[in-house]
Amino acid sequence: MLAIVGLIGIIVAVQYQVVGRYVFNDTPTWAEALALQLVLYVTALGVAVGVRDAGHIGLESLVSLLPEGLRLKIEVLIHALVALFGAIMVHSGWLWTQLKWAELDPMLGMPVGIDYLSLVIAGALIVLFSIEHIVALLRNEDVVPSWY
Repeated sequence: MLAIVGLIGIIVAVQYQVVGRYVFNDTPTWAEALALQLVLYVTALGVAVGVRDAGHIGLESLVSLLPEGLRLKIEVLIHALVALFGAIMVHSGWLWTQLKWAELDPMLGMPVGIDYLSLVIAGALIVLFSIEHIVALLRNEDVVPSWY
């Protein structure tokens, strides 16, 4: 739902910028910067939802050919590696957020570190969703996609 609100915000900001530029001949400088900021967060949420719904790229045909016991171990390993990637995103994103927090974006008047905070949020969600998949695998359950 947040990604949908963000998409609507992108559309409104871009339309406001286009109308301001071509109708009123007065380009609002903040509209483009806001749209770019929203793109970062919508993309971050989209990546996390893709992990939640197991929509990421995988070679499931090879894994499905393995014996049941080995298949389960490989699937748990895959989700653990995705969680590790998410944890690296959290760590790196947090470092960049701290490094850039003192700089101000001249168009929005907000810290530049907010750009990198989207990595922290997406990484944390990826870790949580990967753990959810691992728990579901160990319980022999399915994770219901969020779009149901």
